[in-house]
Amino acid sequence: MEHGAETLDIETCWDLLGTGRIGRVVFAEGEEIEVFPVNYSVGGRSVLFRSAPGTKLELVLDRPRVAFEVDHTDDEVAWSVILWGTAERLEYDDEIEHTGVLGLVSWAPSEKHNYVRITPDKVSGRRFRRDASE
Repeated sequence: MEHGAETLDIETCWDLLGTGRIGRVVFAEGEEIEVFPVNYSVGGRSVLFRSAPGTKLELVLDRPRVAFEVDHTDDEVAWSVILWGTAERLEYDDEIEHTGVLGLVSWAPSEKHNYVRITPDKVSGRRFRRDASE
């Protein structure tokens, strides 16, 4: 990889998503855009997060079409993975248990007993080699 951007294949995107801890879920409708940081996990080919009742959960129900972005940077490389898909609140105990989201510990102190799955229909990513002099 030179200093230019490397377009990542889907397997690499999922591998990188699996290494992240914090992502951003984006809800959009017309001119209105809402962005929320969430800690998340990956289950199969889905992204999972927990939510307390409130704006984020209401948006999942009202505007299920979302984008989700995770990025990382260190001294050698920077990368970003974005997925687009549909968010849905998980409702059945066996479905929730099967996803593995129960093991996700929230970094916010509030109780979060609502579980959301984002099922993507598009995933893309890019990686850049960092210049040591930056």
